Amino acid sequence: MKKLKEAKIIVPDTSVLIKGTLSELVNKGELKNLKIIIPRAVLDELQAQSSRGREIGIEGLEEIKKLRVLGAKNNVSIEFTGTMPTLEEIQLAKKGRIDAIIKDVAAKAGGILLTSDFVQALVAEAEGVPVKYIEDVITKEKLDFETFFDDDTQSVHLKQGISPYAKKGKPGSVGVVGLGDKKLTEKEMESFISEILNKTRKDEHSFIEIGKRGAMVIQLGNYRIAITRPPFSDAIELTAVRPIVKLSLADYKLHKELEKRIVQGSQGVLIAGPPGSGKSTFAASIADFLTEKNRIVKTFEQPRDLQVGPEVTQYAPLEGDWEKTAELLLLVRPDYTIFDEIRKTKDFKVFGDMRLAGVGMIGVMHATNPVSAIQRFIGRMELGTIPHVIDTIIYINAGRIDKVYEIGMTVKVPFGMKDQDLARPVVEVRRFEDKVLEYEIYTYGEENVIMDVTKKAEKKASPLQSLAIEKIQKEFSRYDPNAEIAFESDDRITARVRNSVISRIIGKGGENIDKLEKRLGISINIEPKEGTLKGEITWEYEESGAYVNLIVEEGLTGVQVDVYSGEQYLLSAYVGKRGTIRVRKRSELGRKLMQGIASGKIRIVV
Repeated sequence: MKKLKEAKIIVPDTSVLIKGTLSELVNKGELKNLKIIIPRAVLDELQAQSSRGREIGIEGLEEIKKLRVLGAKNNVSIEFTGTMPTLEEIQLAKKGRIDAIIKDVAAKAGGILLTSDFVQALVAEAEGVPVKYIEDVITKEKLDFETFFDDDTQSVHLKQGISPYAKKGKPGSVGVVGLGDKKLTEKEMESFISEILNKTRKDEHSFIEIGKRGAMVIQLGNYRIAITRPPFSDAIELTAVRPIVKLSLADYKLHKELEKRIVQGSQGVLIAGPPGSGKSTFAASIADFLTEKNRIVKTFEQPRDLQVGPEVTQYAPLEGDWEKTAELLLLVRPDYTIFDEIRKTKDFKVFGDMRLAGVGMIGVMHATNPVSAIQRFIGRMELGTIPHVIDTIIYINAGRIDKVYEIGMTVKVPFGMKDQDLARPVVEVRRFEDKVLEYEIYTYGEENVIMDVTKKAEKKASPLQSLAIEKIQKEFSRYDPNAEIAFESDDRITARVRNSVISRIIGKGGENIDKLEKRLGISINIEPKEGTLKGEITWEYEESGAYVNLIVEEGLTGVQVDVYSGEQYLLSAYVGKRGTIRVRKRSELGRKLMQGIASGKIRIVV
């Protein structure tokens, strides 16, 4: 304060008068025998705030009254100078026009500008105006807002005119708890914010993530703090969120095969779950796990609040654009990138582009169930591209891994359809542990269909169908006494029998199965009961109008086969009647098939 003690003229701005700093210095005798010049722009601003009912305006006017009383005892005179700001200057106040007027008054009077506004102090120093920056000296270990936190507190919610409250508990058992009956005043809210901003400037691990008019997001150590003000919000509000759990991947008891898949190859993993379920905590544990396995990991975050080790670099949108960040990241060549919170359409595009470029991607997304996470990709990218972008979905609920799915692509007749000509590309969603199919996603007309296969499969036969099954089983008992019969629809069944009797049931040229269908009055699909080892089979082909037909032995009717061109996988299909597989020539798949036939590279395996 030596510089201030020697001063003859002091020009305070609004920030100093609101805090009451000047009257304290005069009362302590640290300031005396000097003149305090208050610009009329400051007085006008305090009056405007008071008229709007803002407590800080009243506090500033009360401070001027105190200075008049205390000044008489310490030979400190108060003087008002300058003109009232014009309407244009008031409209430009948010852009610093009022601050500039105050600074000009200090320069013209030859006094020292006294401010608690860090930016105002920097501008004054840059212009050569004598300035004294009075900052809040934080000597306590905890800031005031931190006193509301305990070991079980996830977030604290503070709002002007409302009693403080918090969310407490572990993921899955979170409840709202009141933190006292006293309503917070505007002055208390401003004090919380001032402390946070001052510490943010000094702490190398803290930064302002988002700064907009009326809204600000700050990362202060482990705290993510959102601050809103009028006119964006109806009152000053502060929400501080903090992770309360730090887990390693071992704590989740991850399936060893899934763990191996993540480490050994670049994958597209989606971590989904409802808000507050522990998705980001799990993503951070994967980041640490991959780092331990000597993988280079980066993150896309806004705000950057994942609790990861120092080896993991956390990126924000470059110039507000994730696409620019992605361009830079491709030059860095990471093994994995964790995209925390995929929300907007552009986020999906960036995630997909990076995955298709060969970067291992781990995305975090809000979703009520695993399939709704896939639905959010549909429409934002081609259906056939989705399995190449995301091949694994890990659904987190209440801090635990609830379900894990793997996504694949095949060509088949969708579940519930009858005609083999309706075969089409189908995205299959299977349980990771046992590979059981649960959902099929395909295009029907212009619509994307998501079919829950498990609900269809679990549907019980009606009493009439049960009687029909008994009769049909008698017919099949000549071939296999333990044949399994299931209705696919009212006029179609699937019969699962021993592999060795399939050819007898089909008969030469399909004559036996045709007679059986006519006698029973129902369409029959034959499937093998036992799994078969993959083996290459012989085939022929013929062109028929708009189709190319692959012809295999008739005994394989109803059996699923895979078609390759050399080592390139083309499709999987069920062999139709008379041992045929039909593919439309003008489709992309048909063109590849014709090229493979011409070059003699086509292989069909069972």
